[in-house]
Amino acid sequence: MFEKLSEKLERSFKVLKGQGKITEINIAETIKEVRRALLDADVSFTVARQFTDRVKAKALGMDVINSLKPSQLMVKIVHDELTALMGGEESKFDLLGDPAVVLMSGLQGSGKTTFSGKLANRLKKDGRTPLLVACDVYRPAAIEQLKVLGEQIDVPVYCEPDSKDPVQIALNGIAEAKRTGRNVVIVDTAGRLAVDEQMMQEIAAIKNAIRPNETLFVVDSMTGQDAVNTAKAFNDRLDFDGVVLTKLDGDTRGGAALSIRAVVDKPIKWVGTGEKMEAIDPFRPAGMADRILGMGDIVSFVDRMQQQYDEEQARELEKKLKKNQFDFNDFLQQIGQIKKMGNLKDLASMIPGVGKMIKDIDISDDAFKSIEAIIYSMTPLERSKPEIINGSRRKRIALGSGTNVEQVNRLIKQFEQTRKMMAQVASGNPLKMMRRRK
Repeated sequence: MFEKLSEKLERSFKVLKGQGKITEINIAETIKEVRRALLDADVSFTVARQFTDRVKAKALGMDVINSLKPSQLMVKIVHDELTALMGGEESKFDLLGDPAVVLMSGLQGSGKTTFSGKLANRLKKDGRTPLLVACDVYRPAAIEQLKVLGEQIDVPVYCEPDSKDPVQIALNGIAEAKRTGRNVVIVDTAGRLAVDEQMMQEIAAIKNAIRPNETLFVVDSMTGQDAVNTAKAFNDRLDFDGVVLTKLDGDTRGGAALSIRAVVDKPIKWVGTGEKMEAIDPFRPAGMADRILGMGDIVSFVDRMQQQYDEEQARELEKKLKKNQFDFNDFLQQIGQIKKMGNLKDLASMIPGVGKMIKDIDISDDAFKSIEAIIYSMTPLERSKPEIINGSRRKRIALGSGTNVEQVNRLIKQFEQTRKMMAQVASGNPLKMMRRRK
């Protein structure tokens, strides 16, 4: 995500390296490169021009502090302006009400139904009790998709397969939520292949009837400027509360994320960052600016970790660590939690300093496959008591996992080292751990 834009912006700042101060002459080339980078990222020409004009005005109006170089100051200015362009502060998500109602809108194929499931999953983990309501009366497959997602995350889905009245279905869904004690209703509506009058009238009628706390417009970020134009058409009719950008993990140039706030003057509230149900983040303008400039986004990284944190599991794991009883079953559980956090390369890029280091490295989401295959080829006894795995057992495990004995030996050695280190940390003896590592 944003890799090409990051590289081009970085190149534009190099123009100022070695310069003693910022002048109108030496900044001209940098501003031109910044504008070109934004246009290549599919940011609209008007937004790109206004952005670079603000950067130039601010740069020429500032003195370079002795401890800063002109290129460093330019990075700061661009960071501040990127943050402002995307909304400045993280937008609040209104869930007041009994129940709170969230209305989803967008074109067919934008990821609207999938995102409805992701949002329900996120809110459930935050302690809410969501209900999904299927109001796409034109595509039976959309109702089935929502049912499958609901089963996957253990959230009920309200639907009326024989009804063709989406307004009444939405109202009935809210009534069902009140009857069953559900405190959030997420209404998934029909999408179309293009903006049309019938679609606009229908979604407007649903909004007027249910009076949602939040009306969200879901847009596929890979469609670039088309996404911005569609958002404007929807906002003119719906006056929605916020935008959801899906597929930010794909080969997107990022223009939608950078342009949409400036064009429709509505905040981006959520982003979808992968196919997994956990791949959803609140949109943080400052964090996104950090990532565009290769600085990472540690706040979003911690947020994803917290979403996968299970307090009861953590307590049990701590007990086992203190007794040095961490086994391959626990190891598998930890791998599962890491995988749920999303795309591994995207995850690593959130850590400050790591993004640039790994930009040319292909980190596959299948990185854990061989490890899992080896562990799954062990017997339940071997997983719980790794110390019994002798030479003949290792040969059998290698054969069963499609690996070789050397790979099995390496994994067991790494596991033993990890177990010792984790036990020392859990026992509160970090000095002993440090001495061993030396």
